[in-house]
Amino acid sequence: MKSTEPSIRSSNLEIGYRPRNPVFGRLDFAVRSGEVTCLMGPNGVGKSTLVKTILGIIPPLSGELWVAGEPVSATKTGDIAKKVAVVLTDRIAKNNLTVKEMVMLGRIPHTGWLGKIHTDDRDAVQAALADVGINHLSDRLLSELSDGQIQKALIARALAQDGTILILDEPTAHLDLVNRYEIMFLLRELATTKNKAILVVTHDLDIALETADQFLLMVEGPALIQGTPEDLVIRGEINRLLPGDAYRFDLLTGKISYKQPKTFPSITGPVEWIPWIQNILKKHLILSDQLSIELKIEPFVIRMTIGQETKEVFSLKEMITFLKDTYS
Repeated sequence: MKSTEPSIRSSNLEIGYRPRNPVFGRLDFAVRSGEVTCLMGPNGVGKSTLVKTILGIIPPLSGELWVAGEPVSATKTGDIAKKVAVVLTDRIAKNNLTVKEMVMLGRIPHTGWLGKIHTDDRDAVQAALADVGINHLSDRLLSELSDGQIQKALIARALAQDGTILILDEPTAHLDLVNRYEIMFLLRELATTKNKAILVVTHDLDIALETADQFLLMVEGPALIQGTPEDLVIRGEINRLLPGDAYRFDLLTGKISYKQPKTFPSITGPVEWIPWIQNILKKHLILSDQLSIELKIEPFVIRMTIGQETKEVFSLKEMITFLKDTYS
């Protein structure tokens, strides 16, 4: 059962390194157990500063911040480490450690650097390896692993720490497309099955939309924006992530694109094809409202009409070649 008390919460929090020059202020948010929360915003806005504040590395400038029910200002960093595990974006040195040995490092907050390893520590490591699906890799050297496998091992190390909160700083930054999705869906599964509060700093908007329960948007403005991804999309607040007014989040495609030009070709055909035709036309700046395009499925034909002239082609490449010659 989820706790009603947020795992992390703040009230009028101000963060930064110098009292007279805060990085960000008016932070009011809550991160709850059993949920994935994605923290998003442009580089330099203060996301890393917020993470360091949650971890007790730097103190809040003003306001209040509670982690696992305790005020950060009154909690020792060693005690925070027993409650909060973190996976940073830095690549690790692929040395002679095995996966199991690296995951065992997650037990340091409980054993100390010279502490003796007990049965419960070994059990925690085995459970963590199983939870992320890499127990078959436990005796492999880190140098033998792929980037995706290493990221899973780092998550296992964080799980072995046995805290209630897991914070990850851009966990998909070095991964290919498949592994990016796999890692984020793994985090969602861990949040729901292990009742962890998971906070992910990420720039992967498309994957975050698929996996997050809520977004925290740190953008230019008076305050942080919090809400479910779907609420922020429908209300248009997701566009606050985008620079200027040249781009927008397309509600139909779920992608970021240039704003629709005022003049644009008329396109008819299967509704799922139309965004892709629009996409290739915008790439090549073919925006004339004198052009109409009709798509047919069987056989696949693209019929273009410009004034009184009609041209049929059989691939998008042919279409673009013809149109570029026509409008050049």
